[in-house]
Amino acid sequence: MGEISEFKFEERETLFVEVVLPLSLAKNYIYRIPFDLNDQIEVGKRVIVQFGKNKIYTALIKSISTTAPEIYEAKYIIDVVDRYPVVNPLQLKFWDWMMDYYVCNEGDVMSAALPTGLKLTSETIIVFREDAELDIELLSEKEYVIVTALSTQHRLSVDDIMKLLGQKTVFPIIKSLIDKEIVYIAEEVVEKYKPLLKSFISLNDFYKEEENLKELFTILDRAPKQMDALLAYISLSKNRSEISKQELLEYSNSGPAAIKAMVDKEIFVQKKKPVSRLNDDPDDVVLNFKLSEAQQAALDQIDGQLQEKEVVLLHGVTASGKTQIYIKLIEKAIAQGGQALFLLPEIALTTQIVERIKKYFGDAIGVYHSKFNDFERVEIWNKVLNGTYKIVLGARSAIFLPFKELKFIVVDEEHESSYKQHDPAPRYQARDAAVYLAYLHKAKVVLGSATPSIESYFNALSQKYGLVSLTERFGGVQLPAHEVISISEATKRKKMVAYFSTNLIDDINLSLENKEQVILFQNRRGYATILICATCGYTPKCINCDVSLTFHKSSGKLHCHYCGYHENSLKVCPACGSVHVEQKGFGTERIEEELSLIFPEAKIARLDVDSTRTKNSLQTIITDFQDKKTDILIGTQMVAKGLDFDNVTLIGVINADTLLNYPDFRAFERSYQLLAQVSGRAGRREKQGKVVIQAYDDDHRIIKQVVENNYLEMYNDEIAERAQFNYPPFSRLIFISLKHKDANVLNVAAQQFATALRSRLGGRVLGPEQPLISRIRSYYIRQVIIKSDRHTAIHKVKALLKSEITRFNTEKSFKGVLIQLDVDPY
Repeated sequence: MGEISEFKFEERETLFVEVVLPLSLAKNYIYRIPFDLNDQIEVGKRVIVQFGKNKIYTALIKSISTTAPEIYEAKYIIDVVDRYPVVNPLQLKFWDWMMDYYVCNEGDVMSAALPTGLKLTSETIIVFREDAELDIELLSEKEYVIVTALSTQHRLSVDDIMKLLGQKTVFPIIKSLIDKEIVYIAEEVVEKYKPLLKSFISLNDFYKEEENLKELFTILDRAPKQMDALLAYISLSKNRSEISKQELLEYSNSGPAAIKAMVDKEIFVQKKKPVSRLNDDPDDVVLNFKLSEAQQAALDQIDGQLQEKEVVLLHGVTASGKTQIYIKLIEKAIAQGGQALFLLPEIALTTQIVERIKKYFGDAIGVYHSKFNDFERVEIWNKVLNGTYKIVLGARSAIFLPFKELKFIVVDEEHESSYKQHDPAPRYQARDAAVYLAYLHKAKVVLGSATPSIESYFNALSQKYGLVSLTERFGGVQLPAHEVISISEATKRKKMVAYFSTNLIDDINLSLENKEQVILFQNRRGYATILICATCGYTPKCINCDVSLTFHKSSGKLHCHYCGYHENSLKVCPACGSVHVEQKGFGTERIEEELSLIFPEAKIARLDVDSTRTKNSLQTIITDFQDKKTDILIGTQMVAKGLDFDNVTLIGVINADTLLNYPDFRAFERSYQLLAQVSGRAGRREKQGKVVIQAYDDDHRIIKQVVENNYLEMYNDEIAERAQFNYPPFSRLIFISLKHKDANVLNVAAQQFATALRSRLGGRVLGPEQPLISRIRSYYIRQVIIKSDRHTAIHKVKALLKSEITRFNTEKSFKGVLIQLDVDPY
């Protein structure tokens, strides 16, 4: 298309626009502009278009020209939605890069990038807001018709609204109602994250005067419990500005009745305030904090290296105070008139860091993640677009926001696998995408981690990135002591009670006696990993997937962890009729049950996917642990992600072998990261913590490296092995998954596809092979891998791959075969 960059058009000039539709299409479509809309079109604005026979979509203008398409007659656009562009040119460049790098369609990127509220279609459901403040005088005639219909029916599709008004141009009217907060887009989203409210106590200003306080002492002379509460308050207030009701109760032993009486008498003032459920760093929220010498040295080094490098890796041990360094760097970027992006792997588990930065920077900060409903995500999008928000904290999807003056990006815990999008396309890695986003904006990037990914550390050592190390914990807190216990040796000596060594039980006992808390880590959920018939060896399997079912005692059923299928548990083997059905393996449910038998007085909670399904369950579990209502927390890898409890002094890893024996070239790297991060939860305040690791292979080098906190040795071992076998970072991987419901059709298709690829790419093509799980949700899966060395022109490999997929999709015999690409599948 002959693209036009200046938007001053002749009134009667025929214009065409290339638009991006929120559909996975190989090419963008071109539409014609009615003359009366010529002066309204602009790149980045949304337009209403008809696609197919009856479907109406919101599309995005990518380019404008006077050239008509040659092979089809362009349809007219129906209307222009926006007064101003909602996407800027740099975003469109970013989309182009993502489309090329991750080998997907631009519609896939648009679907991932834009909030649902900016992608209305004829099937979108509009819902009336029950809490809407309705002023009929402010509504247009057509808005009033829609609101009247919604007030009786509550939900209408865009199609219904078109029929109601007898016109296709309804999107601007719906947008107006959304802006007025009268309607919202229906979608299944998690409820908005609700802050934890905590009661704080303060002394009435009247009694802060010395004479009045003396009189109060006289009045309370006959109420000893209330006197205790007052004395405790005065003592606590010397060191802190805010005193929680819980602290006052614990310190004074006066009881809730005494404090309630004092609130009723207006001696105390009680207020509820939102507080964090978690702490992310050992330091308190201090607005004018001073960095330690080690932090200041690290900050100076980062500043120095950012003069020459675009990206710096900050390798800081757990609890070293990296957040404060990030705040100083963000502050500098904002002072220069720019915007900053702070990426976190999982916002829901890192509330304190959000609150700390919000408190520091005030209203200039926005938080963007899936816990927010669509209305809020659109609002944040608009506030970034108009420059209201200078800083955004977000999960991986925040890289798509419409930044105009982005100067600085932080990627915290850069090694985390949750930065990788797995389904649907684009299957992007947010850390890598953030580096390219920074390049487009001429911004700087700091990647931070206690256990950096092998790729990032390799880039730092090869001078592509800068490297700064922070080797001491904030406040001089010691790293935890480690004890490794051989399960096989303990079993021989009869020193195992269920799944716990006597050493671990003694340590748990000691912690409970000292009123300290314990976290136990087992990276398998459920009760028993499998059921097996002792007579014939029968194991119940999922009807949709190629996996055995896991027994969950809470439901009494066998569950598939891949598709959600479940069935009743077995008491009699259906194959041979034997009643000898045994439970093998163990998950967090079994650990919880066995532990409650050993420590009947202890309050035990479980943190895994199963225990956090219901609304607010995650917050409840963590809040109870934070408030010391729970003594022992048992969890899967969720417990390793940013949790920080000041009273935890003991971490127990029940079985480290389940991590180490996973068949993946990253298994040892991931095991080190997970064990080191879990260990980092212990002793994050004054007292040194302890970590007990139980394993059959207690002599494994990864366990030794975790105990010695020797990241560099782990890195050197792993990088040597990867160089030997040509794995990333010495090569690039593309996984191609072929799926079909008929195994025979799939086998033929996968073989032909791999052969065709091999004829063009030679030995770089591996497979087809069955993956570890070869059937999920009734689809059989075969995998082809392209493994090219770093010197191969990867863009040429991707171009060949795209053309081969196009050719393959034209073959009628393979019509139902789905192909999914995953570039950099880690």
